[in-house]
Amino acid sequence: MATNEVERRRWNNPYWTRVWPRREELTGLVTPVLFDHLGLRPGERVLDIGSGGGATSIAAGRRVGPTGTVVGADISEDLVRLARRRAAVQGTANVTFVLADAQTDLFGGPPFGVAMSQFGVMFFEEPEAAFTNIFGQVERGGRLAFACWQRVDRNPWHLGHALGHLVPPAPPGGGVVGPFSFGDVQMTGGLLRSAGWVDVDSVPYEVSVTVGRDALVDDGQPAFMGVPEEKLAEARVALQEHLAKFDQGGGRYRVPLAYQIFTASKPT
Repeated sequence: MATNEVERRRWNNPYWTRVWPRREELTGLVTPVLFDHLGLRPGERVLDIGSGGGATSIAAGRRVGPTGTVVGADISEDLVRLARRRAAVQGTANVTFVLADAQTDLFGGPPFGVAMSQFGVMFFEEPEAAFTNIFGQVERGGRLAFACWQRVDRNPWHLGHALGHLVPPAPPGGGVVGPFSFGDVQMTGGLLRSAGWVDVDSVPYEVSVTVGRDALVDDGQPAFMGVPEEKLAEARVALQEHLAKFDQGGGRYRVPLAYQIFTASKPT
């Protein structure tokens, strides 16, 4: 089995390309905070890990300006195509997107001054190997910053709270991969230090935001999450009850988000 094979299948499901722009209403709210921690400067060379539809990479391209470059890397062919279309439409010539696995692949060219990610690093099969690979492609004194979710119990909006009892358990063996896999601050900090990073720090954020229903869920999500067909009707009822707690009317939902920004650097 190839590295990250399960996640390759997940993120190459056409479902994600269809719903991705709707999800960005939620995840994009974190971008300004991530950029505050990154402190991007004109002329820097940036690697965006798990770049998805490319919105964060394109925004970073504006920060580093025409003398800087951004490489967005993702394992989803459809999302890379979406990102490339967006970059072409917006005329961001200093941003490129590659189909690649940051856990194992080498990107070539001069080393990056910055590696960043917005909710893209939590899906590595072997996270220490991934952070070691990224470390090797960042210049001395370079820096890393990424956004990830805090623990699932601090994110009551997540659909796992409604559907968890309907999804078959994961097969035994292997590590825990998923959106909340870096919720443990000590564990995540230890992974980064083991990979060679220093000055490791994390800052937690807890905010309430108002988003549309599509930013949280759509009709295809229960099946995508693994709910069997015979339980889909039950899942729809569970989701309706779950979302009712956040309903503000007019198709808008007020949800609490708990995420964190990790920062680290490579020794000089």
